[in-house]
Formats: sequence, structure tokens, C-alpha cells
Amino acid sequence: MSDKFQMFENRLSKVYRHLRKTARRQGITCFRIYDRDLPEFPLIIELYEEKVYVAEYQSQHGMDDDAYDEWLRDSMNVVAKVLEVPADDLFLRTRQRKQNRQSQYEKLDFSKEELVVQEDGLKFKVNLSDYLDSGLFLDHRITRHMVREEAAGKKVLNLFCYTGSFSVYAAAGGAASVTSIDLSKTYLQWAEDNMRLNGLFDPAKHQYIHADVLQHLDELKLNTYDLVVLDPPTFSNSKRMKDFLDIQRDHVTLVNKVLLTMKKDGVLYFSNNLRRFELDEPAIEAASIKNITKQTEPFDFQGKLLRHCFRIIK
Repeated sequence: MSDKFQMFENRLSKVYRHLRKTARRQGITCFRIYDRDLPEFPLIIELYEEKVYVAEYQSQHGMDDDAYDEWLRDSMNVVAKVLEVPADDLFLRTRQRKQNRQSQYEKLDFSKEELVVQEDGLKFKVNLSDYLDSGLFLDHRITRHMVREEAAGKKVLNLFCYTGSFSVYAAAGGAASVTSIDLSKTYLQWAEDNMRLNGLFDPAKHQYIHADVLQHLDELKLNTYDLVVLDPPTFSNSKRMKDFLDIQRDHVTLVNKVLLTMKKDGVLYFSNNLRRFELDEPAIEAASIKNITKQTEPFDFQGKLLRHCFRIIK
């Protein structure tokens, strides 16, 4: 084994040993192990119980095709060895640095490697083979828990709901109703599946709306919701969206529109993944704004969390 791969193996072994202990202590079975720690290995590695998900970020590696294939094969061998998983339980996705919302929806594969995993006593369907993301964003583990803790009796709105993990947490926390909105029928169906997995599917209480959030906000009733989750894409130029979304440019308009749908003293959890994002606080029409990025940072993302999270009270 070359020095480069030995260095990768040593690094991966060290972080896995450390994180596994913390995960075991906290009863967590799905967590991120490695996040581009070494520039020569631009990989993200996540454990989903018995299976391992590896996402490779495209980089200027300068290798020809044969050398690259060999590098990838040797890298996966190191991952399988350190994590002690058979090669069949390793799932590799190659992704580019910039993805728009449309590409997130596009199916990449049809092998349908689906499994049900547990988080915080709840069940979620993940798919490690067919999409760019697994269906469960591990970096919001703590934020989801916070939503469940304050959902009892509340009318909850989950915008850009993706596979509905926040919706499941809210319903599990005793929400009076949960409205989930997304542009993808695939993900809305996935959200319904997650509700069913937890015995929470109840069409009389919980709604799933297929819509462009930017347009649909104008159709929502004012002063209605007690608790809202807003986790939009950083950029989106999807053909299915009427407007082009740029979260830095558009966040004030978006957040203020959401606040109009909320009751007084309602709570909005607003997050986004733009690394250099700056919230224009004076322009937000809210009673209070608290940056909770640090307190929602899970143990497996410490020092590597790129997203921002705010708790905004109307």
C-alpha cells in the first residue's frame, strides 16, 4: 500500500474509532464518519446502520481514467477494511460541487437499495443507490429533535420538505397538524411512506402539497401556523420552478413571506447551506432572531458544518 493510502487508512481508522464511541453512547446508528479530511481523498463517508454510503466530490485530480479507476477501487478497499463491511454494503455516489435542485431530483440508478433506519426512536426509509442524497440529512439530527420537543398541539408547516423527516418528528411530537410542501412528487410520496413507517399517517391531520414553494406561499392563509421549518436549496433554477432562487439575494423576501403565514409568537426554524451566508437581520420582520447553528451541530459534524440555522420568533 502506498504512503498516500496508508495515510487515508490511518485517518479513517482514527476518526471512526472516536465517532463510534460517541455514537454508541448517544444511541445513534446513522452518522457521518469522514468529510474530505484529506485533500487527496475528497470523499464523504456515512454509516447507515449496517451499510456505508460514500459520496465522491469531483476534484481536479489530474489522473487519467485508468489511474482514477485504480484510485477509486483502492479507496473503496480501504473504506471496506476499516469499517469492516463487505463490498456489497458499500454504496458510491459521484457528485459535482454545484448541484441545482433539479439534479437532486433526478434518479441516477435503479438498483433501489432501500432500507429502514432508526433515529431518535423513529423510523426512516433511506435509499443509498438511486439519488444524490440518502433521504435523511444527518446534520439536522438535533434540529429535528428540537422541532419534536415543541410541536405538541401546534399547526406545523414544513417547506421544501424533501422526504419529510421534520414532518415525522413534528407529528411524533403531537402536532395538531403538519403540512408538508415540496416540488417533487417522489419526495412527497417518500414523506408519506416515512409517516406510515411510524404509524403517523393521518390524512385528516396531515397534508402533503405538491407545489413550487415560492409560488404557493402566496396562497397560504395568513396568521395560521405555530411552527415552521424552512430549509430551502441554496440556488435553484429548476424548470419546474417559476422563479430562480438565490438564497442570499432572496432570503429576506422568503422569510418575511413565511412569517406572514404564522401566528404571533410562532417559531420559524430557517436553515440553508450557503457557506458564506449572511442574514440581513434588520430587514426580517420578527420579534427575535437567534443564530442556533452551533447548538444544532451534531458530534459528527463538529468543525465541518457548512449550513446555518436560525430560530426566528414572529
